[in-house]
Amino acid sequence: MQPILIYCYDAYCGWCYGFSPVLKKVTAQFSEYFSVEVLSGGMVLPEQPTPIAATAQYIQQAYTTVEKTTGIRFGEDYLWHIFHPELSDWFPHSEKPAIALCIFKEYFPDQQLAFASDLQYALHYEGRDLTDNEAYRHLLHKYHLPIDTFYEKLHSESYKEKAYYEFALCKQLQVTGFPAVLLQASDSKFYLLAKGYTNEETLTTRIQNVLKELKLMP
Repeated sequence: MQPILIYCYDAYCGWCYGFSPVLKKVTAQFSEYFSVEVLSGGMVLPEQPTPIAATAQYIQQAYTTVEKTTGIRFGEDYLWHIFHPELSDWFPHSEKPAIALCIFKEYFPDQQLAFASDLQYALHYEGRDLTDNEAYRHLLHKYHLPIDTFYEKLHSESYKEKAYYEFALCKQLQVTGFPAVLLQASDSKFYLLAKGYTNEETLTTRIQNVLKELKLMP
């Protein structure tokens, strides 16, 4: 089998938002060696709807660390909700963006990393509420996805099951935090390439080492 690079991420994960540009750049260099599969991890799955106020104080501190480490910028529209949680109508939940990604993969499996990155930008920079159906409309236009069919699938039980299957798969792969990157070389052989944010140089070296070990690179 051709190796598969598996990216376990969550649309609500700030570190994943900072890591996505690195991963896009690095995977482009190695595109002939493996395909890319993005799995949603289900980082935010409260049993009862929980307002952004529950995590806002933590994010107020954490986002600056992400910016300093990765060079990414969080947008003013996103930060408004973080610094005015008592006025925000956000109730974060990982389910809907995960379902959206499952639908997108069926149309453009080779662009799933780009779409995952777009979802994160929509939230963390543009300040779109990913639990709101309308947060996805601009991306449907961008990728020329059939709008009626997309929204039909967004509410279907079968695509919800696909999303929860991905959450379970991340657990099965023993991923306990995001982002995480693995290279699957066979049905039973996996290499852990990144656990948490990893810079471009480090990730490139790790991929090269694995590809050499697999004798796919000289």
